[in-house]
Amino acid sequence: MNKPGMDDYLSLFTCYGKDFGAIYLEPEDERYRLLFDHICNLLAKPSDFNLSMPQEFRATASRYLAGEKATVTHMRDPLNRHFMLSDLYDYVHLRKTMGGKPW
Repeated sequence: MNKPGMDDYLSLFTCYGKDFGAIYLEPEDERYRLLFDHICNLLAKPSDFNLSMPQEFRATASRYLAGEKATVTHMRDPLNRHFMLSDLYDYVHLRKTMGGKPW
């Protein structure tokens, strides 16, 4: 997967079989930690879709993958990871349902 697009994100979320709008309410689960890692790796890859996303998603993923201490510490909290996954899911899902145009 060199150039991740909207469908790559949706496929990854679909593997978990649920609506991620309320994931932040879920208890910590190793599956969500793995999903977070996969999502960060997708966000770090160059693509037109990634560049059209809010910069905060990409910046957080890049800092996390680079091991930036403050970001790693912040994302160590499951609630923070779950909020990011939920927000990203909502963004990608809305892009899909609203015709795929960036905000």
